[in-house]
Amino acid sequence: MDASEPPSPTPGPSPKEPLRSKAVRGAMRWRAKRGALSRPLGPPPPVERDMDEPFASYWRRRIDQHHDDSWAGAPMAKFPEDLRVYQHLLWESRADAVVELGTKWGGSLLWFRDQLRTFASYGRLAREPRVIGVDLMTGHAEEILERTDPSWREQITLIEGDVRDPEIVKAVEAAIDPRARALVVEDAAHTGEVTTAALEGLAHLVPAGGFLVVEDGHVDIEALHPDGPPMIRQLGVRSGGVISAIDAWLETPEGSEFSLREDLELYGVSGHPHGYLQRRQVP
Repeated sequence: MDASEPPSPTPGPSPKEPLRSKAVRGAMRWRAKRGALSRPLGPPPPVERDMDEPFASYWRRRIDQHHDDSWAGAPMAKFPEDLRVYQHLLWESRADAVVELGTKWGGSLLWFRDQLRTFASYGRLAREPRVIGVDLMTGHAEEILERTDPSWREQITLIEGDVRDPEIVKAVEAAIDPRARALVVEDAAHTGEVTTAALEGLAHLVPAGGFLVVEDGHVDIEALHPDGPPMIRQLGVRSGGVISAIDAWLETPEGSEFSLREDLELYGVSGHPHGYLQRRQVP
């Protein structure tokens, strides 16, 4: 299929169909709505700030804006404030690998790879940069990565599948150097079930002093979403329960090795409240 011709939406699944089926259909509807994104993108539309308006109203406009943002011409939906925090985390932890669950268009995979390359030039990396992206559907990200940088496969690996599948966890483990200092980013379905699966399946890849970030905990903050969490509106997939899943996991033996770092929401605006976790240093 030509990249300029997005697939047509399919009829909605029955209530008994699994989350993967719902997510795939939702992603197809989302792509059909937004178009195939087959051309390089420029800056997003500006956001105006009314100094007298409630913060939540401003924040919702920022959410809308970030869906039109990009990196190197490839779509990338992350707040610039959170990207700045990621730069600090990569530098401080000396990460040489990133595992991202939920790659969407692939722009953030390029961004993480480019940050690792830059920090390698400063001597911060012990080995070759490696970025692993996991998604239910990787074809569109592959098309955009190929268009943006034909050499992307040298340092980026795409894995298609569901993090709740133990075989996908094994595939991630096989794709990463066992000595790597990995930063793990959970940006998948934004449900409690998927968040728990990601934490249980991949937290062991994070070294002492390293970081695991669960993105988009804002779906659980009602004041930010009076019309319901965004994935329900955009993808037709029920989201929510992210923050409670993090709190429950932190009470487990493995989770107790991590600290919640709310102080890392450095810049006042974040898409990842309650989502910055750090593995404690060995005494």
